[in-house]
Formats: sequence, structure tokens, C-alpha cells
Amino acid sequence: MPEILKLNEISEVANKEFPESYVFSKEVKDPEGIMLRSFNMHEYPLGEKLLAVARAGAGTNNIPIPACTEKGIVVFNTPGANANAVKELVICELFLGGRKIVDAIEWVKTLKGTEGISKAVEKGKSSFVGHEVLGKTLGVIGLGAIGVMVANTAVELGMNVIGYDPYLSISGALHLDNRVHMADLPALLQKADFVTVHVPLTPSTERMFNAENIAKMKDGSVLINNSRGELVDTDAVLEALESGKLERYITDFPADKLIGAKNCICVPHLGASTPEAEDNCAAMAARELVDYIENGNITHSVNYPDVCAPRSSVCRITVMHENVKEVISKITSLISAGGINIANLLDKSKGNTAYMLLDLDDIPDDSVIEKIKAMESVSRVRVFC
Repeated sequence: MPEILKLNEISEVANKEFPESYVFSKEVKDPEGIMLRSFNMHEYPLGEKLLAVARAGAGTNNIPIPACTEKGIVVFNTPGANANAVKELVICELFLGGRKIVDAIEWVKTLKGTEGISKAVEKGKSSFVGHEVLGKTLGVIGLGAIGVMVANTAVELGMNVIGYDPYLSISGALHLDNRVHMADLPALLQKADFVTVHVPLTPSTERMFNAENIAKMKDGSVLINNSRGELVDTDAVLEALESGKLERYITDFPADKLIGAKNCICVPHLGASTPEAEDNCAAMAARELVDYIENGNITHSVNYPDVCAPRSSVCRITVMHENVKEVISKITSLISAGGINIANLLDKSKGNTAYMLLDLDDIPDDSVIEKIKAMESVSRVRVFC
């Protein structure tokens, strides 16, 4: 009876994805799996039974990934499950960036109780003139699930769209509207009236919008950030807003310095805050956990390679190992020495880690499994028979 611990409130949709034999509760003490959203796991104990952690969302900054990897714990996320919700917010922010809608709404509130409101509105509305997005240029940095949807929608709105993603996947390229033009980052920044960023926070992307890159942007452009607050240098953005280099900065990640700042709109992290997105993320995370626990398949892991195949043999073995030479040959030699045929073998690496999936025509002796476990480069072995 696999037990899954939920560290946050999770959509009830997840319950439908778990078999009846599973326990999915906040009360689980020693889980095989964990599902969470925003809970900070960095100080959370990682039990010996724990096989996997699934984040019902895309970002995994709240999960101790190096510690999980060291203990052979797979960390899943749910890329694309909340893509439509984030896309819709970005499109909303395009209009907020072009039109002074937020400022105008706040001004209207000051008219309450004023006589002749209609005249006051007609007199004052000239202070809030904005511009349309039709015919303007949007630069999309990062063309994953969200970036592609934003780019395609902007094209349909009549915008000229420039994309930048040095790691564009085959799937992303196939789904991208052929009217989206690709460019390097400097060219995108120089041409775009609006820039929206959709990249993960890594050492190479932290503060990518610093004074140097902001200086390359078109004068009076709008910067939209729904990925991570740390992607921008806050002081550099504030200086650019004050000088007029940036007409507006819109972010889903409020910071103390940004709240109330001139021409800055802070949204309270609403990107995935829709019941549809929460349902999609919960369902995907649950399916990832079940497939890994029952079949050893890995899909959408952030610390291990994706290795997935249907079960079609008597026994399956999965091996987590270091990405070093001769591991595959040593493991297969041990299995072959036991007189067992290997029906299927998959082995992929991700950085220093690797994952092997072997489907066997017979069940190996315990001694064979123990020899594989004893290998210095092997961190975890699981048997499905």
C-alpha cells in the first residue's frame, strides 16, 4: 500500500489518479512519495523509504534537489500543466503595459463622492492615454510550453513576435507559429516594444536583466516577468523606470522596493492561480508518482533523465547510477552471468546522474541484485516482478 504525503492542499483531482490501494494524506509519517506546491522542503527530513517528490507546478526552488539526488530520490515537476493560465496572465499584462489601465482605475477611485463625475472623467482621462499592441513587437525570451503559447497568441493579436531560446526543443519548435522570428538576445532587446521572460532561475539567468542588458532595450519598452523575481536586478529596473528607459515593469513576484514604485505593477503571484491550472498540475503530478512507483518510469524529472517504456516482460530492474564508464557493461554482465536474457535496456544520463531501465525475461536471483547494489557507482536499485 504505497503512501503519499501531501505537504500542501492539493486539488481533489489528484485523488482520481491514485489507485484505491494508495494512501494520499497529510498524516502519512514515512512516505514513498511526496506531493507539494509551495511548501519549503529544504529543512524537511528525507526518509529512507522516500522514492520521489512531485511538485504540482513548474518551479522547484523549494525542494532540496542536490540532497534528493544524493539519496536517489526523483524530483518531478509539471511543465505545461499551468501554461494556459500563465499565458492568459501575460496577455493581460501586455494590455496593462500598453494602456495605463491600473493608474486610471486608481484615479477613478479618487472621484467617489465628487459632483459631476462624468465631466471629471472626460477632463481627466487624457492623463491615461496609452497605446495599442497591434503592430508592436513582442520579444519572448524562453520558448518552453508557456513561451510558445504566449508567442502564438501575440501573433494572433497582430503583434510582430521575436523569439530567443538557445535550448529550443523539437516539440517547442513544432508548436511555434511560423510567423515568429528568431533572433539572438541583443537583437531581441533592441527591437522589442514589449519583452516577456519565460526561463528558469539558474546561475546563468540570475539577474539577466541587469543594467547592461536593460541598456540594450528599446527606449520606452515594457518588461514583463512571470518567471522568477531574481531574474532582474531590482535596482537597475527601478533606475530604468525612473529615467524612462523602461515605460513599465510588470512582475508576478512583488518585492518591497518595487511595491508602489513609479510605473511598476506588482501582481501577487497569480500566474497559476486558477482552479483549472491547479487541477492540471495535481493530476499530472499524481500520474508521474504512480508511474514511477509502480513501473519505474521517469517523466518530467528535474534531477534525473526521462526514461520511460511500457512493461512487457516478466521482470523489470531500474538502477540509479553515476554517469561513469563501464557501469552498463558491468550490470549487464552480472545479469547475463545469471543466465537471464535482457529483453529491453534503456540508459540515459543527466549531468553526473544516470538511470537504467532493464526488462528481463526471467526473475534474477537475489544474489544478482545484491551485487548490482554493491557497485560503488550505484545509488539505488529497484525490482518490479
